[in-house]
Amino acid sequence: MCKLRDVSLATATLCCIMGLVASACADLQIGISRIDITPTVDRDHVVYIAGYGWNRKATGVHDPLYARSIVLSDGQKRIALVSVDVVGLQYPLVQRIRAAIPKHDFDYVMISSSHNHEGPDTIGIWGPNPFRRGTDGEYLSSLVQKIVECVRIANESLTDVTASYGSASDESLIRDSRKPIVKDATLRLLRFQSGSDDKVVGLLVQWNSHPEALGPDNTLITADFPHATIRQLEEKYNCPVVYFSGAVGGLMAPPRGLFRDENGELLKEGDFTYAEAYGIAVAKLAEEAVQAASPIELTPFAISASPIAIHVKNPLYRAAAVARVVKRDRVKWMGDFDKANVPVDKDTLRDEMCVQTEVGYLKLGQLSAACIPGEIYPELVYGRFQDPPDPNADFPNAPLEKHVTQILPDGPWLLFGLANDEIGYIIPKRQWDRSPPFAYGRKKSQYGEINSCGSNIAPIIMEALERRVAEVDK
Repeated sequence: MCKLRDVSLATATLCCIMGLVASACADLQIGISRIDITPTVDRDHVVYIAGYGWNRKATGVHDPLYARSIVLSDGQKRIALVSVDVVGLQYPLVQRIRAAIPKHDFDYVMISSSHNHEGPDTIGIWGPNPFRRGTDGEYLSSLVQKIVECVRIANESLTDVTASYGSASDESLIRDSRKPIVKDATLRLLRFQSGSDDKVVGLLVQWNSHPEALGPDNTLITADFPHATIRQLEEKYNCPVVYFSGAVGGLMAPPRGLFRDENGELLKEGDFTYAEAYGIAVAKLAEEAVQAASPIELTPFAISASPIAIHVKNPLYRAAAVARVVKRDRVKWMGDFDKANVPVDKDTLRDEMCVQTEVGYLKLGQLSAACIPGEIYPELVYGRFQDPPDPNADFPNAPLEKHVTQILPDGPWLLFGLANDEIGYIIPKRQWDRSPPFAYGRKKSQYGEINSCGSNIAPIIMEALERRVAEVDK
């Protein structure tokens, strides 16, 4: 009896050890797909274009819009990362998409928008006027269905791969139009190669610039410069490419005065030739990242993501919510942003208006990834805060937020901006500047705060990220 127990114990121990080794060395599998999400533009379908002012109606389509999905599996957990060529998808719509995906198939679904300023209004605030919603309910419903289908197709095409991580930087490819000048000019990339013959089977690209090369006067639906970036890379490497926007707050935008045509004439915002030139330049930077890429282990997976509550102090956002131009249910503030599941009641004061959003963290083997639900300023990525702060800013003595590279573990990382939501600009509190006298001797506030929920958003988002990382590391 004793010997049998000893043998059984030894066998069980060996199996346990082998199981742990197998888990640690799990094979990585991916599947990639895309699906056309271009809205119909004709006399019966008015499409309001998002990203600038009101009543910008689409007159046609220049190039198609897509949802692109990459599904990753480590043998135990499965993750879907989706990028959509629109200005933003709000958290309630993301929850609809997740609810339509079989829960047993995925441990996490992250849906990020490129923040395209030349696609349909998917939030509501760019309609015919400030008081009418600019979204098409039928289009949003079809978008839900198509994203679900895109994820399903990717999930059914899993194949064994190895991965490499690379990066490349070019400060000239990003313009920061708000002081202080701080950029994230690094493109980060994952290259996936077939486990059988090392053929490149997919690229994941993360870059940090607003897709707004076409400017406010364009009326043709387009994915903006990422269209050229993706096309160029897909042609060169003969594989699908999934593009994600990162730290675009601040305002990170395509540069001016950098590109010329064959006659030496300067290319400018609002021209498709300019968008093409910029998109190709970003693709060439991605090629540098491919050349610099080195092998990385992306398994096993660990995930931490939770709903949080944020205050909405912006009077324009609050008015849009009251008018149902933006449709978001409110939650009650419970004294802790992680307590975000109590619906609002009639007695809740409007000054305490809160909505639910989400911050996520992925630990994929040696790679860390932050999932941030809006347009984060690069200062909050690298900790490059102005020191000393401008004394005319509203909160010059506010504590500095912990920044992304301080919070994430050492090693390679990615940042997915507009992840699962678009809550607007995430501005370091010391840079908040809405009340006179204004910073930098200006006569009026810089652009930014008008598209932020409030001055306390950055502290909450960064603390939430710190908590998510701690949950995985504990």
